[in-house]
Amino acid sequence: MLFRILSFILICLLSSTNLAAQQTKILNAEKHNEYGLVYTLPKTAFRIDITIVRETQVAGPFYKYAKIFGGTTDVISKNSKREWVEGVTVTPFGVPDSDNRYLMQLKTGATAFIAVADDNMLLAINKEDVENPSLSIPKVADIHNNPAPDINNYLKYVNEDFISAISDYKKAQLMAEELQEIREAKLSLTRGTAETMPTDGRQLEIMLNSLEDQETSLLNAFRGIRYVEKEIRSFTFIPDPENDVTSAYYPDVKVKVEITEIQTPELPVDTKGEEKKLPKDAVIYRIPGTVKLNISTDSQQLFSNIFEIAQTGINFGLSPSLFSDKKEPSFATFNPTNGALQELGVVK
Repeated sequence: MLFRILSFILICLLSSTNLAAQQTKILNAEKHNEYGLVYTLPKTAFRIDITIVRETQVAGPFYKYAKIFGGTTDVISKNSKREWVEGVTVTPFGVPDSDNRYLMQLKTGATAFIAVADDNMLLAINKEDVENPSLSIPKVADIHNNPAPDINNYLKYVNEDFISAISDYKKAQLMAEELQEIREAKLSLTRGTAETMPTDGRQLEIMLNSLEDQETSLLNAFRGIRYVEKEIRSFTFIPDPENDVTSAYYPDVKVKVEITEIQTPELPVDTKGEEKKLPKDAVIYRIPGTVKLNISTDSQQLFSNIFEIAQTGINFGLSPSLFSDKKEPSFATFNPTNGALQELGVVK
């Protein structure tokens, strides 16, 4: 049975839905908006994809007679299920921070523009060819599991004597006789001594596959079946240290997500080692802090890595005059995940 890929939410929408919708838009400073451009800084979210492996064991209805009639002691004697985490993938991305919305106010006649995602997160100033942030987020992988084998498949190949038999011992004996006939039929086909031989190789393959399926189904009634399925469960975690949201427990996968080693950056300094002053009407960006993201079960550490995130950072800014200079206007690009200034240069 194919598993469904489950998703659930902590604080925000599913990342896969949120990310797929993002587009890049260009906003121009014009008379109708009074040369003011509104933008939003991001806060950092984490999409966490957990690959779960589930093993199911089903006892055969005639496991007690496996040694006598099935020729094996390697049997499953009781039904069981267990699951474990095979792997974890963490992808940071940005979501709009409603508490960090700003106005870039330019002088009348300025020709500067900004590039934003459709959720208004700032991506760039005076630069159009910026990557849509959603393109950097991989989609959740599709996992295709084979159909689970049916422990009762042997019933398709039993005869009337089996159906009329009262005791399980007798039924097991009849199945053992059927197994022997199937094996003899396979042997005669492969040796070319069967009374009715196939006319070509394709027919031979079909006949042998059919006999193989019959033999497996009857053997499973003695030894039981074991099969493994996989699924990916995805969820979004948005840490918020300011409001004590530093961890979350997900009982569905028995996994704890936690941030530790929270580091807040310092304001930039000038050549004298003094903190720089925020420019007037500054274009605000984020200097991100760092955290260690840990993912674990009760008994196992699954993931641990350090990330730069917006929530533990501080705001700083650039003078808007940099971008409206008529001779050498500047451009800037910003990290859509944590709001950091990525590049600052002169438009060529």
